[in-house]
Amino acid sequence: MKNAAKRKIFARIVFRVGVILSLLSCTVLLVSLASITQLQIIGSFLLLIIGGLCVFVAIKLKRRSLYLFFAAFLILVGLFMLLHVTGAAKLTFKQSWPLLSVFAGLALLPAGGYRYGSVRRIYLIPSIALILLGGFLMLFSLKITNFSFKQFILNWYPVIILVSGIMLILLSLSSTRDRV
Repeated sequence: MKNAAKRKIFARIVFRVGVILSLLSCTVLLVSLASITQLQIIGSFLLLIIGGLCVFVAIKLKRRSLYLFFAAFLILVGLFMLLHVTGAAKLTFKQSWPLLSVFAGLALLPAGGYRYGSVRRIYLIPSIALILLGGFLMLFSLKITNFSFKQFILNWYPVIILVSGIMLILLSLSSTRDRV
């Protein structure tokens, strides 16, 4: 009983310190970014705050991995927007839209880990697929390849169908094993 009460008090203290540090760092960041208009920063901070609230809701509602997925996704998008606004990431939306797929794949990992206590294949396979898809599409959006995405699809559509089928087979096999 004593240990449970001590852990509860410790968790509350850690939570409060985390909130204070987060608010303090946001304030310092806003002051240090005085040359950038406040309107540009508000969007990224809004996403970060909503992501933080989703983390809070996920923890309070016990095993709500959907909230944790949205939290991780919104925090990643908010951080990228903040990097974009500050000039650290000099990409247009046309160049960076595949990162949304990468962010979704990365957000699936903590959601699955939180739900089951460890990362399971039911979350790992779609996560890897989204990350690879986003990375692959970045090759075309950043014009790293010598050919267009349309050319690639027209020439390599059988391979794309094959890889999609293999991913679906792996997903179905992993979902049947996780249920047993």
